[in-house]
Amino acid sequence: MLNVLSAITLPFIGEVSLSASLTIVFCICLLAVVGFEFVNGFHDTANAVATVIYTKALKPVYAIPWSGFFNFLGVFLGGVAVAMGILKLLPLDDLMKLPVAVGACMVLAVLLASIVWNLGTWYLGIPCSSSHTLIGAMIGASIAFTWYYGGVGVNWDKAKEIGLSLILSPLIGFGAAALLMYFLKHVVKSKALFHIPQGENDTPPILVRILLIITCTLVSFFHGSNDGQKGVGLLMLILIAFVPVKFAVNHSISNDKILLSLNKTEQVITRNVASAADAAHGLLIHLDSAVTQTKVQLVSKNPADTAKTYKFRKEVKSVVKGIDAVLADKNGKFTKEDVAVLKSASKDLNGLTDFAPIWVIATISISLGIGTMVGWKRIVVTIGEKIGNEHLNYAQGATSEIIAASTIGLSTAFGLPVSTTHVLSSGIAGSMMASGGAGNLNSKTLKNIALAWVLTLPVAIILSLLLFMFFHLFI
Repeated sequence: MLNVLSAITLPFIGEVSLSASLTIVFCICLLAVVGFEFVNGFHDTANAVATVIYTKALKPVYAIPWSGFFNFLGVFLGGVAVAMGILKLLPLDDLMKLPVAVGACMVLAVLLASIVWNLGTWYLGIPCSSSHTLIGAMIGASIAFTWYYGGVGVNWDKAKEIGLSLILSPLIGFGAAALLMYFLKHVVKSKALFHIPQGENDTPPILVRILLIITCTLVSFFHGSNDGQKGVGLLMLILIAFVPVKFAVNHSISNDKILLSLNKTEQVITRNVASAADAAHGLLIHLDSAVTQTKVQLVSKNPADTAKTYKFRKEVKSVVKGIDAVLADKNGKFTKEDVAVLKSASKDLNGLTDFAPIWVIATISISLGIGTMVGWKRIVVTIGEKIGNEHLNYAQGATSEIIAASTIGLSTAFGLPVSTTHVLSSGIAGSMMASGGAGNLNSKTLKNIALAWVLTLPVAIILSLLLFMFFHLFI
């Protein structure tokens, strides 16, 4: 790659110094993440619209734009907790200390591995988890990075947390959908709910239709709020890798606001350190030291100085970690007011490192929304016709989407990524089984889906690892 750096001005980012070759790679990465989210949109559209299409609640010409719009809103209003959870899988602190070209290798490896597997499974019409694909790609790139450069490598604690949510969510979807279906079948006993539509003009009764449209809307919104945030995390990875000094911390937060949070934390420490038990006393002393160091770095913080920006970021994270440790300590005897102050300070300081500019969220929102309107049919056919041995009835469609929306919404609230594909597919399978037993499930389709689910993580890990090694040859 070229060694001569040149200053270029990019929309929304401002002036950055990159070589001509890195500028090209940077632009390719930006296009690739937009492409990933676009693919994610049409790859996962079926999760929201299959039920309303196959129950004749909405025609595709209305269902697809409707779902696309609420996917857009989901990303835009869903916050960044899931996005930051995804980023914490990677050794970002080590990555930011190395040449930009290393970050480019990691970004390209993650993006290309994710896009290749998503497109392949979409082409085959197999509902596959974009979440599993992305997380596997990040783990593979992190392993390769650690192999070459050492450091902390993959955040395995975060990987276990995310992995657990990805494993449990489809099990919850299957079980909860089966239970709700049993309830509708044996308690509600409404014949209208269990009607299987025949022909184009056999549409559901108005109340059932409204219910199905509402559940479609909720799944679309929560898909955006959860899956869409993964695109936000990817775009932030690109920005941190290529222009870390601008995106390592949120420079839009004023020093006065930062200092206020630090001072309030210091006041809580002062009020409690003398009376604290041994373990709590040690945590408070450690936190006090971290606060003091952060104040020192705050005074010299300079958005144009890479070393000082990294140092400030490290100290801020140390303070947040210290506050969380103090709050988690069972021996701490804090008043409700002190607890509230520490939680508020932790949240404000966390916003310095865990953030995404509005233009990043808007870019991903638009990409996902447009992608939702394209290429939806392949997966819709599998979801609507091939998971069970019978056509979806109204109760099965509503049940699976109610459970999917609830599971994904709760996961987003806790900042955990889940697979919309897994949750909804397993929900449909659960509702089908509750309707007619295991014999009502299409074993061939379920085997194909299960095989894709099993292969996704290792394939994504290996593919990303190999791509990182390939791109590393050109550094």
